[in-house]
Amino acid sequence: MTLDELHRKYGTDLTRGLTTARAAEILARDGPNALTPPPTTPEWVKFCRQLFGGFSMLLWIGAILCFLAYGIQAATEEEPQNDNLYLGVVLSAVVIITGCFSYYQEAKSSKIMESFKNMVPQQALVIRSGEKLSINAEEVVLGDLVEVKGGDRIPADLRIISAHGCKVDNSSLTGESEPQTRSPDFTNENPLETRNIAFFSTNCVEGTARGVVINTGDRTVMGRIATLASGLEGGRTPIAVEIEHFIHIITGVAVFLGVSFFILSLILQYTWLEAVIFLIGIIVANVPEGLLATVTVCLTLTAKRMARKNCLVKNLEAVETLGSTSTICSDKTGTLTQNRMTVAHMWFDNQIHEADTTENQSGASFDKSSATWTALARVAGLCNRAVFQAGQENTPILKRDVAGDASESALLKCIELCCGSVRDMREKNLKVAEIPFNSTNKYQLSIHRNGNPSESRYLLVMKGAPERILDRCSTILLQGKEQPLDEELKDAFQNAYLELGGLGERVLGFCHLVLNDEQFPDGFNFDTEDVNFPTEGLCFVGLISMIDPPRAAVPDAVGKCRSAGIKVIMVTGDHPITAKAIAKGVGIISEGNETVEDIAARLNIPVNQVNPRDAKACVIHGSDLKDMSPEQIDDILRHHTEIVFARTSPQQKLIIVEGCQRQGAIVAVTGDGVNDSPALKKADIGIAMGIAGSDVSKQAADMILLDDNFASIVTGVEEGRLIFDNLKKSIAYTLTSNIPEITPFLIFIIANIPLPLGTVTILCIDLGTDMVG
Repeated sequence: MTLDELHRKYGTDLTRGLTTARAAEILARDGPNALTPPPTTPEWVKFCRQLFGGFSMLLWIGAILCFLAYGIQAATEEEPQNDNLYLGVVLSAVVIITGCFSYYQEAKSSKIMESFKNMVPQQALVIRSGEKLSINAEEVVLGDLVEVKGGDRIPADLRIISAHGCKVDNSSLTGESEPQTRSPDFTNENPLETRNIAFFSTNCVEGTARGVVINTGDRTVMGRIATLASGLEGGRTPIAVEIEHFIHIITGVAVFLGVSFFILSLILQYTWLEAVIFLIGIIVANVPEGLLATVTVCLTLTAKRMARKNCLVKNLEAVETLGSTSTICSDKTGTLTQNRMTVAHMWFDNQIHEADTTENQSGASFDKSSATWTALARVAGLCNRAVFQAGQENTPILKRDVAGDASESALLKCIELCCGSVRDMREKNLKVAEIPFNSTNKYQLSIHRNGNPSESRYLLVMKGAPERILDRCSTILLQGKEQPLDEELKDAFQNAYLELGGLGERVLGFCHLVLNDEQFPDGFNFDTEDVNFPTEGLCFVGLISMIDPPRAAVPDAVGKCRSAGIKVIMVTGDHPITAKAIAKGVGIISEGNETVEDIAARLNIPVNQVNPRDAKACVIHGSDLKDMSPEQIDDILRHHTEIVFARTSPQQKLIIVEGCQRQGAIVAVTGDGVNDSPALKKADIGIAMGIAGSDVSKQAADMILLDDNFASIVTGVEEGRLIFDNLKKSIAYTLTSNIPEITPFLIFIIANIPLPLGTVTILCIDLGTDMVG
């Protein structure tokens, strides 16, 4: 949409904004810029579900029958026995106590869930009638002209009309860990990928931008995702299905035996009243009264054990569902990875060196003695605007908060770890001029007073897109000495760049130039607008590549899932190359397993000539998924054991979950962003991240990983499988008591021997043995 079309559609003056009167009209028409909270279930409904759901109904029927039997006896006998009355009261008490227990457990877990609380920013800067106003974000309307700066939350969906070095963090929406540039340029048909739209509730991490509001509240992309999630109904849990099936069997057996005894009693010439009492007694004897308490206690104890292992269970039945899981659809950013950009490799002295990406810095390190590395570290530390936030001197370097974008933060932490204080380095090499990074030049440049007394007074340092940096260089630094940049070295650079890019890493190039003292004497006025210093003929120093590295415990957890027969699928909004590299790093794509692209490259043939079924692994792009029929998706899920879906939208994540469920799989979905919430809600069990997770994802989930660690899911699966085994044993144990309980009734009816076990005695034995067992 061009600026003229924007002006015509929304009636916005692109310099003065809307008038105050027009904004008030639109606010009255469209309502406030706020997300409608999801419908909440009243507490009394939740309580009633616990009291009357599933197995409880069978016990209620038993209690009603007991009261009915007592009523009949009271009406026909002068001194009726109180057994049936006591039995009815005890059965009612059992249901009410276990119901209260389950309700309390669920309520306690859901206290931490306050969804949408932090979704809406408090204030927004708008331009109305030519004046800048700071207003409540809920008062922002369609067509408003809005200004945002680094640190602000985007107050609505904006069409950017001007920007200066603006980057936004879209990780909660798209899963991309790297901040995305925002500019007025239209770059992609897909609204989620074009640069000229900034989305409601994402964060502006640096720069400034001005934009026109094109959607507010529920009509924003974020609002539509939240609506999609709240409109979905989750399916029934496996344990609910199993218990319902069990109830049908027990009810059928109880009714059959009861009717049989009723007929037998009439044949043996008992009165119809006595026959009805027998009927009720047999049905109640067949109801496993202790099983409801057993199931509730089992689930609660397991939930407590899991809470100690950082798994918070919101819904007790989710414990067992996790044990039944056959497929896990996992988000990448923040779940499988650490959600922090980290320096992974460097290329200098014509060699690739591997950095330590482990969370506790326990991995192998590289040789730091080279003079070229010293020069590369100096450029990376000086040509860098990121700074550590104050008051963190005693915090480990990797855990410190940084003001700056993800890539510069990664460089800052790497140089601080390898070379000591970057702050001291900057104080010794004071900055005198700077050209910030922009999308046209694709480089960042700064000039410093040289802290090295053996060199000239001023030092120029530059970083940016590797190919752009190399084009500006005529020499290269090898073993600390400048050498001409010939074709052989350019080929070596190209090979290293392709290798690092192929690992899914973000690669930056670095160069410097020691400025001549005669041309640039002390006090020289460097002009960054009309550039009066060299930006070509520089000396190339090296490459540094960064990646959001996998969590340490994930590869082992993925291996355990696979050995337990669970298929792990990666579903991410990130780039396919990055997604594939992480999938290989964590074992979702096993070593030696190839995709169709790998087979085509190995055989040197076009991709379309490879039979997809020859590849065990596959990486599917969201744009391809969009055009697939359900049958084609089923075919992929059926014939590939290792699958990665990249560049997926929230709607497509939902389609993938539904496809897995069509295959008969019990699906667990893990995620932390708003974009994951529809899939979390649709899955058989949704697992959200407790630390990095958005409020909406926590609301949609059934279980929360308090330490954000994928490996905790394996613990959950183990506990879930254990409880399933225990419940099967409990049911078998419970049912074995039915035959000895019915036998006295049978002898009493047929042989008229006094009843050795009263109904209350039977109930005490049932409850006592079931609870202890």
